[in-house]
Amino acid sequence: MQFLLYLCMIIVNGPIVNSMLAPDDILNQLRSGNYPSVCLLAGEEPYYIDLVSDYIEHRILDEAAQAFDLTVLYGRDLPGQDISPAVSAARGFAMMGGVKIVLVKEAQVIKKWDALALYMDNPQPGTLFAICYKYGAPDKRLNLWKSFEKKGGVIMASEKLRDYKVTAWIRDYLQQRIRQEGLDLRFQDRVPDQLASYIGSDLSAIVSAVDKLLLGRPADCKVIDMNLVERNVGISKDFNVFELQDALVKGDVVKANRITQYFATGKDHPMIKELGILFSFFQNLMLYHYLPDKNERAVASALKISPYFVKDYATAARRYSAYKTLRIIGYFRDTDARLKGLNNPSAKDEDLWKELIYKILH
Repeated sequence: MQFLLYLCMIIVNGPIVNSMLAPDDILNQLRSGNYPSVCLLAGEEPYYIDLVSDYIEHRILDEAAQAFDLTVLYGRDLPGQDISPAVSAARGFAMMGGVKIVLVKEAQVIKKWDALALYMDNPQPGTLFAICYKYGAPDKRLNLWKSFEKKGGVIMASEKLRDYKVTAWIRDYLQQRIRQEGLDLRFQDRVPDQLASYIGSDLSAIVSAVDKLLLGRPADCKVIDMNLVERNVGISKDFNVFELQDALVKGDVVKANRITQYFATGKDHPMIKELGILFSFFQNLMLYHYLPDKNERAVASALKISPYFVKDYATAARRYSAYKTLRIIGYFRDTDARLKGLNNPSAKDEDLWKELIYKILH
């Protein structure tokens, strides 16, 4: 990934401008009409690659110009997995007097890049040649990619979002969509956490879920709540990891066992995933015990959580001392090891859940 982070640059009217191009950066360049000769959209996160390539394909040329000056190719369809046909297309001239676009999708399957290396020595003026390379980066040991920036190439780094940043990303995206559409709408603080827990860090799936929430809401809806999430996305408002966390915070044995029984009998709540979320809560609870300032804003900043959830830590701290919390963290580690087969020849998820919940609450 260092290759993607450091080999970012763009040519604007001739001079070379070195920069690290995030997705927003390259979109701003494209919107302003500063089209690079060759750009590589690469990285582990496909969402941003699709976002930028979609803009290049549908937003730069009008419908009439697209018929003449837009060429879309797929790496899997190129004979011999050779970039040559795309390069040949890029050497053509725009028929409608604007920019000619050649867009190569699924470029990660391409093996032969020699033709692109030659093209980079003398790129066609007026052509935007965009290459979409998903789920990784090209082999930086190849001479082409070593010299890519020096020859005017633009690289957009599309990095996978870290798990601890997913909730904040969902919250920001929801707010952005609400602003863009001018909606008189807000959402419950728990909604981004629930979506992150259920979907994970798949940004395309998250965007699809948000679309379902916005499109599927009643006309008079003012608040996106868990009832709406349950109807449109399929996340149960009663049987989810945050309700289990709430049961543990309040010491509700019956509710905790009912939820874990539901988890153990279905496929939508793998134990390893739910354990990770609960472990993070108790890990933060340990930090909470030793925070010098337990003001809501100070706690939210220290633990990197929404102020809405600070009260949960205050309640849990009264039930679980620092010593008990440390022991609970040990229970999680032991359960995780047994779940992965260590000292666990026969115990099922349901048994592991029951034992863990009992140890936490007693």
